[in-house]
Amino acid sequence: MMLPSLAEIREAQDVLYRYMPPTPQYSWPLINQRLGAEVWIKHENHTPVGAFKIRGALIYTDWLRKTQPALKGVIAATRGNHGQGVAMAARLHGIKCIIVVPYGNSVEKNRAMIAQGAELVECGQDFQDSLEYARVLGAERGFLMIDSFHERLVMGTATYALEFLQSAPTLDRVYVPIGLGSSISGFSAARNVLGLQTEIVGVVASGSPSYALSFSQRKIVEAPSRTALADGLACRTPNAYAMQIIWKNVTRIVEVSDADIAVAMRAIFQDTHNVAEGAAAAALAGAMQEREANRGKRMGVVLTGGNVDADVFARVLSGETAR
Repeated sequence: MMLPSLAEIREAQDVLYRYMPPTPQYSWPLINQRLGAEVWIKHENHTPVGAFKIRGALIYTDWLRKTQPALKGVIAATRGNHGQGVAMAARLHGIKCIIVVPYGNSVEKNRAMIAQGAELVECGQDFQDSLEYARVLGAERGFLMIDSFHERLVMGTATYALEFLQSAPTLDRVYVPIGLGSSISGFSAARNVLGLQTEIVGVVASGSPSYALSFSQRKIVEAPSRTALADGLACRTPNAYAMQIIWKNVTRIVEVSDADIAVAMRAIFQDTHNVAEGAAAAALAGAMQEREANRGKRMGVVLTGGNVDADVFARVLSGETAR
């Protein structure tokens, strides 16, 4: 898969800004003190669905409307943010939408997807189960499957990366969470088209290490997904196209535990009064893990979303172990 060009990313921005403004990036003094470095946070928790996923979904559905005007509907599998993005984009473009989630999925994310007009279907014990069922159901209904990784989604994520890299001072390195890979792929595209030397560091949950294992072994490696706090990073099987991009563009992948993520969620709230869901706080957790190597440097951290259930966030703030 080819990464988007600068012209394609800017064209995607033109589409995107019909529906939402650019999100901000701030350097917070308390975060800087905590890490002993100059840290810039990209606030993708400030989008209309509270996460970066809306960007790719809007670019994808705009493209579908232009290329497939007779489209019957779309279907997607998700743990939450991808589904919210697809549901909102489908509503805005007048497209029917089905979202498949695993049993026990976030109650508040489920409610948000239904509020966007999606038909919600529960099936499977994890994301992979839901994904496989969504393909079957989509074929039965004649709905087009919107996977969590696609070139149009990468164009969408590249829009936030271009905003970030053009608005913040030149960054030594940026920490980006990896779910299925669209975000870090889009960041790679934006970094490359701008000709920057900024290091890109991926961050995964140690309870869901498939991307870290695949990165180190230079082959696709499946692994169980057991993170209780970072559902957006829960991936059992890496996407082969995403891995090709990651191998070529990412310096390393850092693994963080659920306990590390909880510490980062608390730090973000205490130091910036922003809410970060587990997957979104993973980037800061990765930067905190590499605190000594980062001292005195200028870093970027991508806060990918703030959609955490209230009871989960309350436990995190109280210091309880996630369950």
